[in-house]
Amino acid sequence: MNKFMREISALPRDARDTLFLLAVIALIVLPQAANLPWWCTAITAMVLVWRSTLAVEARPLPGKWARVGLLVLALAATFATHRTLLGRDAGVTLIVILLALKTLELRARRDAFVIFFLGFFAMLTNFFYSQSLMTAVAMLLALLGLLTALVNAHMPVGKPPLMQAARTASWMALAGAPIMLALFLLFPRFAPLWGTPADAMAGRTGLSNTMRVGTIAELALDDSIAARIKFDDNRAPPQSQLYFRGPVLAQFDGREWSALPSWARGAPPSGNLRTNGPPVRYEVTLEPNHRPWLLTLDAAPTAPQAPGYEVTGTPDLQWVANRPISDLVRYRAESYTQFHSGPLRQTAALRPYLALPPGSNPRTAALAAEMRAQPALAGAGTQAFIRAALQRLRTGGYSYTLEPGVYGNDTADEFWFDRKEGFCEHIASAFVVLMRGAGIPARIVTGYQGGELNSVDNYWVLRQSDAHAWAEVWEDGTGWVRVDPTGAVSPGRVGQLQRLVPQPGLFAGAIGAMSPTLAQNLRAAWEAVNNGWNQWVLNYTQSRQLNLLKTLGFNAPSLEDLAYVLLYLLVGASLAGAAWTLWERSQHDPWLRLLGQARARLAKAGLQLPDTAPPRQMAAQAEARFGPAAQAVREWLLKLEAQRYAPASPASLAALRAEFRRLDWPAAPTARR
Repeated sequence: MNKFMREISALPRDARDTLFLLAVIALIVLPQAANLPWWCTAITAMVLVWRSTLAVEARPLPGKWARVGLLVLALAATFATHRTLLGRDAGVTLIVILLALKTLELRARRDAFVIFFLGFFAMLTNFFYSQSLMTAVAMLLALLGLLTALVNAHMPVGKPPLMQAARTASWMALAGAPIMLALFLLFPRFAPLWGTPADAMAGRTGLSNTMRVGTIAELALDDSIAARIKFDDNRAPPQSQLYFRGPVLAQFDGREWSALPSWARGAPPSGNLRTNGPPVRYEVTLEPNHRPWLLTLDAAPTAPQAPGYEVTGTPDLQWVANRPISDLVRYRAESYTQFHSGPLRQTAALRPYLALPPGSNPRTAALAAEMRAQPALAGAGTQAFIRAALQRLRTGGYSYTLEPGVYGNDTADEFWFDRKEGFCEHIASAFVVLMRGAGIPARIVTGYQGGELNSVDNYWVLRQSDAHAWAEVWEDGTGWVRVDPTGAVSPGRVGQLQRLVPQPGLFAGAIGAMSPTLAQNLRAAWEAVNNGWNQWVLNYTQSRQLNLLKTLGFNAPSLEDLAYVLLYLLVGASLAGAAWTLWERSQHDPWLRLLGQARARLAKAGLQLPDTAPPRQMAAQAEARFGPAAQAVREWLLKLEAQRYAPASPASLAALRAEFRRLDWPAAPTARR
């Protein structure tokens, strides 16, 4: 390492500065690698390595036509990949590739300034895809790197150390931090301007309004966070009651479930909800998922309070926003864990919840008829049939697994009679098909169940791996009743956090081998830090800005008040900066200021001296002009020079300043008549 640093230091300044700038560009582009086309990442890396080689070996840069050829190739590849040269993804690809190509004509300071401009812009594009804490830290390092390169480009000739430029850049960033904080707190919040229709459906994760049997098992392998829940007074219900409601699915084609169209649901938006017990109040921080629904704990009778969104309810107790959740959103809600909903008597609105595809799952239909014919169930109600089906799941050799294999068209038949294993959606789907085969209205509810408490910040964390599917069965005189058949197959899945998880990676496995709790504690601490970033930075909304004005004394703050406060702060900061500049100028090198005063005194006496004249030259010319009358001035000027350049000089600047005031300066010659 030391040898490498010595070799870098031995390079000419142009080569060293170029290598540093290329390293900063690599730091900017690296976080974008997952969002860029593979060819863009490859060409960028190739160009940066090529330019580094040219700088180290002092070889000439490629000619004009080579650069034009690379540019045409990049434009063609961008159009072929994105089918456009406009929009977010195509624009970011072009910015990155143009930033790399511009380094191939880095000859003068003007070219460097263009690269700085492109670098700052490319740095901002990282936030188009991620606003996480890790991205912010990486871009802060990139910002300091660009500022260091910019300061270094303005430093005089020679070979100034990069650490000197880095210190200056750090002080510049630190000095600008208060203004950045004021802009963050008070600049009016608007929706992002870079979203385009082509981007709206990209990168979807989490639940869907359709469920093909086997898809939720894929989510179980995803350990990313879906939402965070903060219960008021930390009074969370038992884990077995933590069912967070998502899309409700009722249409079935044999393999895939989907939601009923709104016109076919035939119930008021409230879903005829009937609640019992005390309410549970909580706050949800929902991660972006590009879906319109808001997760709530089953069941929420009133709309969640989501600032900036219009929220409406559906007859199946789901709450839907007026637009997809493309940013982190925080909202409050109130729910009841004990409830029933839907009609109390048979109505035409229940018919869709009895429908099955003709001829599908014939063995499950026969099983339902066989169970109905049993003497114990022949005249029994819905609850008795549910208990019999759950008992079959408990005692029939069924198992809970993430890898049940690929199911065919008759998924319920395969589960009940052939495979006898599956994930929650296999179990819930087979259970609902059995209920419908017995003439009992039933549907599937998807969402999240359980979660885990982060002991660092006391937030409950819902992960994609907590995605779950359960059933709701209609009972005469009661309405819709939740039934979770997965609990009959694997009781530990519901309420005990016994999730099926994939094998850990090499690094996580090594940490787990050293200390079983270390990895868990580290993850909890890191997620608490990320949650703080989400709560105080990403979720700093317009309503929180106005609440800040209320704490400053505004009774009914508005955006106009926000703009005035920001304007006053900026004017105050500008005046403070001007005052500081004047003060710094008055304090700038008192030695030079004292020398200038001496030059002015001699000029008043008729001796004009250049501004660049040192004290020794001034003393010699004063003696030549005024003779013995300038002897004291000559000695004072020599002592002033010694104070500056002689380390052992006994004179201090304060003493020389006092002596300056006592000197008998030569007088200006009188004019002859």
